[in-house]
Amino acid sequence: MAEIVSLAEAVALAVRDGDTVAMEGFTHLIPFAAGHEVIRQHRRDLTLVRMTPDLIYDQLIGAGCARKLVFSWGGNPGVGSLHRFRDAVEHSWPGPLELEEHSHAGMANRYVAGASGLPFAVLRGYSGTGLMAEGMASVRSIACPFTGEMLTAVSALNPDVAIVHAQRADTSGNVQLWGITGVQKEAVLAAERSIVTVEEVVPHLGPRPGSVVLPSWTVSYVAEAPGGSRPSYALGYYERDNDYYVAWDPIARDRDAFQRWLDAEIFGMAETTGGR
Repeated sequence: MAEIVSLAEAVALAVRDGDTVAMEGFTHLIPFAAGHEVIRQHRRDLTLVRMTPDLIYDQLIGAGCARKLVFSWGGNPGVGSLHRFRDAVEHSWPGPLELEEHSHAGMANRYVAGASGLPFAVLRGYSGTGLMAEGMASVRSIACPFTGEMLTAVSALNPDVAIVHAQRADTSGNVQLWGITGVQKEAVLAAERSIVTVEEVVPHLGPRPGSVVLPSWTVSYVAEAPGGSRPSYALGYYERDNDYYVAWDPIARDRDAFQRWLDAEIFGMAETTGGR
């Protein structure tokens, strides 16, 4: 059953050096507060998994948390490149970054396989692309046992830790999220441990059209973190801060500017913001 703890406690209990960590949220409900707490606790050698690594993974990579990135698209949406990501790949700063690139469909199917307790998923795709390059241990061609058609098998994703943000949880640790949900549910079900940050903890969860409920038994830790997905948005709570994404570009381009951002916004604010 889920434990309701502080964000700092959740990260201390769930995230360990060397872990494979998935932080999901597709333009919406991105777990920025939790990512910042991982930076604050100086986690290292992480394999970061995310379908669309954007600013939060740029920040984690620049802070030296990442050893490897498993992903299907990377960029500052609507703005351009992720400069801390590029610096790590092109110049090994602050350290070398190993890459494993997939398609969106491949990543989603890998999560589904992991959540289903299966060793792999099968799809049409990858054939004729560089994603089938030799040495890609997680992708293989496979013949359909019924038709003989050649398909693609992708190995299951079972992260050590999945971290997502949601709108609310009840006092028993049941989680409710709605709006664009991406693969949050699958990531949590596939992972060994999970952290869900929420806008609020309420006595009871009321019905919401199209909502997804993660029962308490599927979640390890719930942490109340109001504003925990800013600068992305939480439907029903606040809108996306588009200006932040634009302002991030010059910060991320320069190593010294990025370090000043870390000192001021992550480490300097730790005592006064409750983890944001």
